[in-house]
Amino acid sequence: MKRETRLILALDVTSGERALSLVGRLCPYFDAIKIGYPLILAAGLGVVKGIASIAPVIADLKVADIPNTNRLICQAAFQAGASGVIAQAFPGKDSLLACAEVAAENGADLYVVTEMSHPGAEMFMAPQAERMARLAAEVGAAGVVAPATRPERIRLIRSIIGERTIISPGVGAQGGSAGAALEAGADYIIVGRSIYGAEDPEAAAKRLLFSL
Repeated sequence: MKRETRLILALDVTSGERALSLVGRLCPYFDAIKIGYPLILAAGLGVVKGIASIAPVIADLKVADIPNTNRLICQAAFQAGASGVIAQAFPGKDSLLACAEVAAENGADLYVVTEMSHPGAEMFMAPQAERMARLAAEVGAAGVVAPATRPERIRLIRSIIGERTIISPGVGAQGGSAGAALEAGADYIIVGRSIYGAEDPEAAAKRLLFSL
C-alpha cells in the first residue's frame, strides 16, 4: 500500500453506485479504501473489483472461522481484487495462518485485529490484545488494527509488532484524534462516516488531510 496521505477511507455505505461515485471523488485523498459487510452484502462481491480499478481495496471481513473456511473467504476476496484482508486472531494460530498463507500466495496483505475502537472492545479484546499482536507477528501478517480512540494502546501494540503496519480506526464519528494516533505509532488512519456522511465529502477529506 502506498503511503502518501496516510488515510484510509472506511466506506460503509450500502449502494454500489454511491460507493463508486464516492471513491471516484475521494481517491486523491486516501491511500486505500476499506470496505466490509454492509457494502459487499448489499452490492455483491463485484463491487470490490469496481473499487479496486480506482484505488487499493482492503476487505474488512473480520475473517474468523476454521482454517479451511478462512482460506476460502480470503481467496474469494483476493480474486475479486482486494489487496488486503482484515482477520480476527481469536480463532487461533491455525485459522490465522490460513489467512496469512492465502495472502502470501496472492501477493496481498493480511491485517489482524488486535483491539477494536468501540468502548465494548475493552471488555474482552483489550485483555488479549498483546497476545493477538504477537500472533499476528508470528504468522507473518503485514500489519494489525489498533484503536485510534485509545492511543496508548497503539503505543503498546507498536512495542510488540516492531515495524509491521498499524492501521487505526475510530477517528471522526467515534471521537479519535488522527494526530494523536499517528504520534502514538499508527501508520494509517481509518476514517469513515465523518467523510462520506459529510455535506461535502471532498471538503471534509481535505480538512482532515491538511490537519495532519
